[in-house]
Amino acid sequence: MIDEKYKYSELTGKIIGAAMEVHKYLGNGFQEVVYQRALSIELNMQNIAHEREKEMPLQYKGYDIGTRRVDFFVDEKIMVEIKAIKELEDVHLAQAINYLEAYNMQIGLLINFGNTSLQFKRVMKPNHPKNQSQSNNHLKS
Repeated sequence: MIDEKYKYSELTGKIIGAAMEVHKYLGNGFQEVVYQRALSIELNMQNIAHEREKEMPLQYKGYDIGTRRVDFFVDEKIMVEIKAIKELEDVHLAQAINYLEAYNMQIGLLINFGNTSLQFKRVMKPNHPKNQSQSNNHLKS
């Protein structure tokens, strides 16, 4: 699961492992907030520093235009957006990439608990050397 060619691969691997544990225990079918709460507990149990529903300012050309809550901000390095839907779609990936751009972050994870198998994508800013999302994985729980 750890691929050293991706920035923060060890930490993203730990986050994905925590998500796998949550999915294994709860399965699919719950609302997103249930998985969000459970993932926060699991991250705490694994001593992974994180903030849940961190409110972050949005700007347009230097002007404040509001705020957005990121599902998880892990170790002040990685944005994690979670879903509880049947299948991830391109719009969800676009949303995650937009959050990276808006918050000037390099790496994010998009995790879906709603499928019978946990789904995740490593997301990187398009202007980085690896300019596409990585790892569209479907893992058996």
